[in-house]
Amino acid sequence: MTSFELTRLLPADHFARALREDVRTGLTADDKWLPPKWFYDKRGSELFEDITRLPEYYPTRAERAILTERAGAVAAATRARTLVELGSGSSEKTRLLLDALRGLGTLDAYVPVDVSESALREAGEQLTLDYPGLSVHGVVSDFTAELGLPRSAPGPRLVVFLGGTLGNFTPAERARFLTALRAELAPEDAVLLGTDLVKDPAVLVAAYDDAAGVTAEFNKNLLNVLDRELEATFDPEAFEHVARWDAEREWIEMRLRSTRTQQVAIPGVELTVDFAAGEELRTEISAKFRREGVAAELAAAGFALHEWWTDSEGRFGLSLARPA
Repeated sequence: MTSFELTRLLPADHFARALREDVRTGLTADDKWLPPKWFYDKRGSELFEDITRLPEYYPTRAERAILTERAGAVAAATRARTLVELGSGSSEKTRLLLDALRGLGTLDAYVPVDVSESALREAGEQLTLDYPGLSVHGVVSDFTAELGLPRSAPGPRLVVFLGGTLGNFTPAERARFLTALRAELAPEDAVLLGTDLVKDPAVLVAAYDDAAGVTAEFNKNLLNVLDRELEATFDPEAFEHVARWDAEREWIEMRLRSTRTQQVAIPGVELTVDFAAGEELRTEISAKFRREGVAAELAAAGFALHEWWTDSEGRFGLSLARPA
């Protein structure tokens, strides 16, 4: 029987409190920073969808190509009864896996986990129409803090974490996240992990600094979020978008560079922040990976890498791992 239910694990004031804490911590640091999760208000989410369609931005197309080719192999290897997706959003790419598992005859339930209740509700209600008999249990959760996987979901379970989002975490954050995920899984469960791969720095930088300026607008929109939510006085036009490859850490950094000396008031946290001309605020890291590095990080968290797939150009990797 088709059903849709929603579980909220976040208190009503979660995002307001988290934003204030991140702003206080990040904007008072010697090297100013903010986490990328604050990009994604309504306008930010729309801009990111635009980014995924840009010619320079290959990750979405590359990951979809792998899923198109390998979804059947993933289904056969896992025979999952429950598909769990972390950071599910619109759940569009996930349909390739849902179709493969349903075709195999094993699929009973889909558990999308996301911070956006509206996205979960919209996607979940549509999926119950498109997949008769599928049980959809949306979980409103910040999976960086609490996974919140439903205990009642039938196993084996396949947990997918796509889009290269793991790369937005520092190495220490990745270790904590993967270790916490391993603690939630049974021996028969599996994880499918999407990671962008190290490649020509020119290709990488172009993906985060497109010719049309969409990524620049996306980056500056973070300042609009602070202005709206915390009554801040940021002028997005007083900052310029910067995308830089860090060869030592093998990650892309997105930054906002102050074009002049300025002072910004943030009444919502009772803070005034000074920016020197040329001073930068880091808004995102996006780590790029190599197969041996992914395998090592998985092993350190208690997983064993079973399958590794890339697109035809070797730009993006999908890893299928199981508890070791």
